[in-house]
Amino acid sequence: MDAMKTVHVIGAGPAGLMAAERLAQAGGRAVVHEAMPSVARKFLMAGRGGLNLTHSEPSEAFVARYGEAAPTVARWLERFSPTHLVGWAEGLGQTTFTGSSGRVFPQTMKASPLLRAWLGRLADLGVEVRTRSRWTGARLGGDDNRLELVLATPEGERIERPDAVVLALGGASWPRLGSDGAWTDQLAAAGVEVAPLTASNMGFDVAWSPVFADRFAGQPLKNVALSHAGRTVRGEAMVTRYGLEGGAVYALSAALRETVARDGAAELVVDLRPDLGEAALAARLARPRGKDSVSNWLRKAAGLSPAAVGLLREIPGDIPAGAEKLAKRIKAVRLRLAGAQGLARAISSAGGVRLDQVDERLMLKAVPGVFVAGEMLDWEAPTGGYLLQACFASGVVAGEGARDWLAER
Repeated sequence: MDAMKTVHVIGAGPAGLMAAERLAQAGGRAVVHEAMPSVARKFLMAGRGGLNLTHSEPSEAFVARYGEAAPTVARWLERFSPTHLVGWAEGLGQTTFTGSSGRVFPQTMKASPLLRAWLGRLADLGVEVRTRSRWTGARLGGDDNRLELVLATPEGERIERPDAVVLALGGASWPRLGSDGAWTDQLAAAGVEVAPLTASNMGFDVAWSPVFADRFAGQPLKNVALSHAGRTVRGEAMVTRYGLEGGAVYALSAALRETVARDGAAELVVDLRPDLGEAALAARLARPRGKDSVSNWLRKAAGLSPAAVGLLREIPGDIPAGAEKLAKRIKAVRLRLAGAQGLARAISSAGGVRLDQVDERLMLKAVPGVFVAGEMLDWEAPTGGYLLQACFASGVVAGEGARDWLAER
């Protein structure tokens, strides 16, 4: 790639920074614009509870996590796989480890050391990062009818005329961190089809009793199995005042969201002891209770936490007296999800630029020379490393795509 060629990247999250890195490594000039006062705010937020970079599960299972977008994302992962991502992080001095769940983390469990090392590498490569530089639109101008970027900066409006552009503006979840989805109207006006942005990996509303909400909000339901629409996921759910959230809920969130949108509510079945069969559980519950309270007895005989016992009491009617009926209840607590949390609280968003609107290099078919990466594209995945992996990989594809397109010209 000609060192004189300049590519402007809009958005300084993982996808945008990765695109800039690939462009700079190819010898081009990369300029990154970030509307916020600092870069990668959502990336840093994701690292507060332990930065889950990717997952170690086999490729076929990994790719299946992307649902309808799996064939497209699979091509991105061929270019930048979980193995590549681990090698990239370790090349920045951030050793990684694989947890018992198969998820991959930096040894520090934090995003900030990795980000600092990454920004140092980008600076060494000559990447320029401009914060408080908000993209407000694009147009064709000048005698050569060349693409012009319009940017709002503290010094006023600024016009840039790059050789190519990578858009990595994110979706619309956690908008206070910078991704507000305002770009959708701008791309639609340019003839690009955009699927409506909607919440993904979010919690769902349950009409808890005040007693249950007051006592158990913030407590986990560990080692449970959640089922909806023929699919079962094992993991952990977190009780909140509004309902339920957590990894196992997020894994079913796409199907639950669609059911709620269609029917006004969705049923979620909770197995509180998925590691025990119904008959084995009934045999334990058939033993004499003695002087134990019901709660203590259920803790000892069935291995239920206080939150799990409280959940049983949320079901209308008394806790069944017979061992077999009680075992059935424990293995299938049916909850009515009355609604879904919105974009302001969602971990990620679904929707965005439809995948048929870009070519294999992630260049917009309607606007040659403009590439798209990250959550702006119409794909979604559960938490567990799949979100970041696809963002990084799409940034690689878009960055290399811009490089190759410029080389061809």
